[in-house]
Order: sequence, then C-alpha cells, then structure tokens
Amino acid sequence: MKKLIVFDLDGTLAESKSSLDAEMSALLHDLLLIGKVAVISGGDWPQFEEQLLSNLPHDQRLANLSLLPTCGTKFYQYAAGAWKQIYSEDFTTVERDKVLSSLKKAISIADFRPDKLWGEQIEDRGSQITFSALGQQAPLEEKNKWDPDVTKRKRIKAILDTLVPEFSVRTGGSTSIDITQPGIDKGYGIRKLRDLLGISLEEMIYIGDALYVGGNDHPAEEAGVDCISVKDPNETKKVVQTIIACLEVSAA
Repeated sequence: MKKLIVFDLDGTLAESKSSLDAEMSALLHDLLLIGKVAVISGGDWPQFEEQLLSNLPHDQRLANLSLLPTCGTKFYQYAAGAWKQIYSEDFTTVERDKVLSSLKKAISIADFRPDKLWGEQIEDRGSQITFSALGQQAPLEEKNKWDPDVTKRKRIKAILDTLVPEFSVRTGGSTSIDITQPGIDKGYGIRKLRDLLGISLEEMIYIGDALYVGGNDHPAEEAGVDCISVKDPNETKKVVQTIIACLEVSAA
C-alpha cells in the first residue's frame, strides 16, 4: 500500500491559477486524516497559499502535508502551527540573466504573438523562471484555447533546449514553460520527499496532468514512481475517492 500521495496542482487539483473547489478541499482533508500527501507545482509559494492553503481547513492534519513550489526547487512543511521553508534552490545572477535573455530570444524565434496579454509573460520565481504565453493573469477560458495540444509550447521548448541545454526546460499548466537549474525538476522534488520523509519511491504514487514526455510531471515518472495521468480536477476527484477507499480498507 502507498504511504505518500503526491499531486500536481494546476490542471490536477485545481484549474490553472484557480482555487480548489469545495469538493476537492473536502477530499484532500479526508485524505490527510489517513495518509501523507505532497503537492509539487511550477507555481511559487504565494500561489500555493492562494490556490491551496486558503481553501483547506487549518488544523493538525496539515502536519501530513508537504508542499514543493517551483517544481520541487522549494520545500515547505507544517510545524507548530506555521509553514517552514526547508530549502530553496535559487538561480545565481549569471544563470538568471542567461535564462531570461534566452527565453526572450526563443519567444521571438517562435514568433507566437498573442492578440492580448493579461499581465507579465515572464516571471522570476527565484529558483525558477516561468513563461506564461498569455500573461500571468490570463482568464482560464483563453488559456485553454491557446495551446490545447501543446504544439506551440513544444516548439518554444525545442528552441530553448538548444539555447540553454544546461538547464531543465518543461512545459506545464495550460500556457506555461518552466525553466530550472539542471537536474532540478519534479523528480528532484520526489527524491527530496524520499530523503526527508523516509518514504521509498515504491511507496509513493504521483498524480498529474502533464506526464507526457516533456511535460513538467514526467520527471516524477522518470524517477521511478508509480503515476496516474489525469485530464482535469474532476478526474482527480475520482482517483482520490478510490485512494481513500483503499487506504480505509487497508487500515481496517
């Protein structure tokens, strides 16, 4: 039986840049009562606070929850009524400058110019640089229409792979590309969970919507963890309901 259930956030637990709905919040709260849970996302800590934590009951069950923003380059745990940062793998100034200039060049070469932007396209998250094609605040409806088959982002990623081969480049969310230091991805976060929680990879299961090759969930599968691919939060709910039922039977 699995001891740790690991989730992606955007597109898995909630729609892109949106909060958990009441049903997902209740399911996660039930799951935290009987098992350990972790969430790994390309989003930074403020996004975790807004999308996830503000919609979960603040009780002692949070001690069973580990949070890994920016694709596992940061790690937070709950203790004594507060969240504590365990580590953060930030870019150096030289690395950051190279990634930013290369990203701007890749966008120009790919020549994908949206008719409208909602906020900044490029966000420096300290340990990760994220490109959001329509802007950080784009409405979900517009984001879902922009690149449903990932073709546009795969083209930009292919250009970036030639410009910054020493870094990790992954597609994520519905319009985004995440760039981290080499070897720092969700597989790295999975291994950190193993080392810090003392739970083997075989005792974990990962649930995400971008498990395809090049997707930012794929490194979890490459790390050797059993994975479940979902298409949206509604499908995730069914998976969580099944996991809760299995864990309850196992504990009986």
